[in-house]
Amino acid sequence: MKLALDRYAYLQSPIHRWEQKYKIVGLLGLIFAFSFIRSLVLLPVIVFITIIIFSLSRLPVSYLISRLRYPGYFILAVVFLLPFVAGDTIIWQWGWLNLRWEGCQETLLIVVRFFCIITVSLVLFGTATILNSIKGLRGLGLPQVILDMTLLTYRYLEELGQMLKTMQRAMKLRGFNPHLFNSRQLEILTRLIGSLIVRSYERSTRIYQAMILRGYGYKVPGKNTIHKKQNNTQSRYDIWLTAIALLAAITLLVLEIFLAV
Repeated sequence: MKLALDRYAYLQSPIHRWEQKYKIVGLLGLIFAFSFIRSLVLLPVIVFITIIIFSLSRLPVSYLISRLRYPGYFILAVVFLLPFVAGDTIIWQWGWLNLRWEGCQETLLIVVRFFCIITVSLVLFGTATILNSIKGLRGLGLPQVILDMTLLTYRYLEELGQMLKTMQRAMKLRGFNPHLFNSRQLEILTRLIGSLIVRSYERSTRIYQAMILRGYGYKVPGKNTIHKKQNNTQSRYDIWLTAIALLAAITLLVLEIFLAV
């Protein structure tokens, strides 16, 4: 189970040079603005903004395609029937099957917004290491416990995925056929899931105990003060990029409100 969201964090680009704390503020503002878009005329605008951001990040197109594959399957499964069931204006009919204009509009809105939001999110977390992203979120004031849980989850998801593959391989060697579906196969899959949950719980307990033995939870005097002094020295480059991103987000929201009236 290879996540590797920060596989290309070593690249040199204008987005990579953007300090992660400011980048989170700017790109999250754009993501929220994209999610509020309901007007079809603004869809080309958000697509154009997304293409510019992705081009500036210099991330490979193959990276984007590989990350869009499984979420894309999910969103297509969700909106597949929408053009045929939503709305009253029929634009095409074949027997009992009716293609409706309102459903097509909703489908287009969902698919385009989904593409833009996922792409900008990949740029946000793909142009910095996961550790820098955690530090950026901590600098924005998020609770340390939540950030530690996020870092540990990211760290051990790959290990749990490898554990699952090992268990599945052992099951196949014992004659398990994943393509069959009956009560016996369902019972085996249930045991597999239960065993994985128990092993994950045991692993998390051992990790937590090891962290406690190494001093996790004890604050070092003066550490927070030094961290704040370092965060106060930010370049104009980061501030300008953040301001441009937030200005674009606010402009999109204003145009959406204006067009909705």
